[in-house]
Amino acid sequence: MLRIPSFPTRPWPLFDTAATRELERQAAARRPAHALMQRAGQSLARLALALAPHARTVWIACGPGNNGGDGLQAAAWLRQWMDAAPPGTCNCRVLVTCTRERSHMPADAQAAWDQARQAGVQWIEAMPEGMDAQDLCVDALLGIGLRLPNDALRPQDPRLMDCLRSLQSTHCPVLCADIASGLAADTGQYLPPFAPPPGAAPGGTRHTLALLTLQPGLFTGAGRDACGQVWWDDLGTGLASGSEPDHATPCAQLFAPTAVHARPHASHKGSYGDVAILGGEGLALRGMSMAGAAWLAALAALHGGAGRVMLSLLDDADASSATAPWPEIMLRHPQAQDWHSATVVCGCGGGQAVQAWMARILEQAPRLVLDADGLNAVARDPQLALSLRERNGRRQATVLTPHPLEAARLLGCSTAEVQADRLQAARELALRFQCTALLKGSGTVVTQTPDTAKAAVPQPCWINPTGNARLATGGTGDVLAGLIAALWAQGRTPTEAAALAAYRHGAVADQWPSALPFSASALALQLGQPLPKSAQGQLTPVGGRED
Repeated sequence: MLRIPSFPTRPWPLFDTAATRELERQAAARRPAHALMQRAGQSLARLALALAPHARTVWIACGPGNNGGDGLQAAAWLRQWMDAAPPGTCNCRVLVTCTRERSHMPADAQAAWDQARQAGVQWIEAMPEGMDAQDLCVDALLGIGLRLPNDALRPQDPRLMDCLRSLQSTHCPVLCADIASGLAADTGQYLPPFAPPPGAAPGGTRHTLALLTLQPGLFTGAGRDACGQVWWDDLGTGLASGSEPDHATPCAQLFAPTAVHARPHASHKGSYGDVAILGGEGLALRGMSMAGAAWLAALAALHGGAGRVMLSLLDDADASSATAPWPEIMLRHPQAQDWHSATVVCGCGGGQAVQAWMARILEQAPRLVLDADGLNAVARDPQLALSLRERNGRRQATVLTPHPLEAARLLGCSTAEVQADRLQAARELALRFQCTALLKGSGTVVTQTPDTAKAAVPQPCWINPTGNARLATGGTGDVLAGLIAALWAQGRTPTEAAALAAYRHGAVADQWPSALPFSASALALQLGQPLPKSAQGQLTPVGGRED
């Protein structure tokens, strides 16, 4: 059993529900009847003991399918281990609530039901009263089988919904089997009937034990809040050790950075590329200056390691009036900047003023990070959208960095539709505009246009594991755009630069000292810090045996 670290040191494969079901079918065919569920239940029980070693009560809420069977099997293991403990050393109650009668459950779950009964597990109607922070709730209600739209429209069992609301509102620690109930495993979004009340947040610490595979929904959308710390047991299939499965391909990967090599002594500023920033509408146009956004992108490019950083502000006033204490950043009038020879960041704080420059930038920039108002300009103008798409044919690469609203404008849909399937939205952006797309948000998604020469190869997709709500403040997106450009200018591919920048950007926020105030400019100044190191974090088996 592995703990998925906050800062992974290697990529982790993510499988969608269809691939997981196929791998489950293959694994079950190679084992005796019920063996896979017995292994899953044992792992769930072992993790429960490790997370709550002093619990007086473990309550397991079991749904109508095999996820409920995993919970019943865990209850049986826990009860057996409690009974085997020396007298007086364990006073923990193992309580189960089942939302479906035995006769209406799958065969594996029926066998688990029988084992739990034989072990002496106690059945109750609802979550017991009086549970506290040392106790544990186990969510084994729904698992990964939910799909839109049918499951969203199907009438729900009142008993199941009562258990789900108890799990969503409790201040006790919660351990989820597979995934937090109600989340779609492929997207990380709640299906409407199962979503918590608006504004509600999990009260207790949350953990999830992914069984057999890791799914995208654990790491993006609502998944990071709902699932908490993720653990993984591949159920003996070898997936966790990196073996390639038969007849199943990951739909994405959880990103991890590659090793960063030291800079050679025999190098100079030209070795690390030029970054040119265009943005920052000034006060002269509408009386609303956004020059700070462009400065933040430039500052991030500087601290991200670019050899030279040039800043062109979209302000008719004297640029010297906007000077900041970073003399390393070179100011340029937009007309004086050579847009053919640098990695260009366009749009940060561009407002309406950037519109007049878009055609030139799309035509001239060899490497372009398009952000903020640059994206909005493309969304408003079909000719600019066509010009953006045509860049790939001229071997001019582009990275788009939209947040969900900007992505919705580019795709001509609603923000809710973008968030409903973040991986698919990112893929559609990359395909439509023939570029690399970075869709911001919880679990930032990075993907690139598919290689038409390799039609059988799936479109690559990465989910970023770092970052937190500190980044929900003005200017952090501008910092990300500048960092992408800096890494790209130093020789990374556009997709590598985007994924690594998202990782580094989030990692700085994750390591931020709680006593220090956080801002976008402070973030930019810390981008040169070394990346954190993290081990895989293997959990030592607790209780029982591996048989």
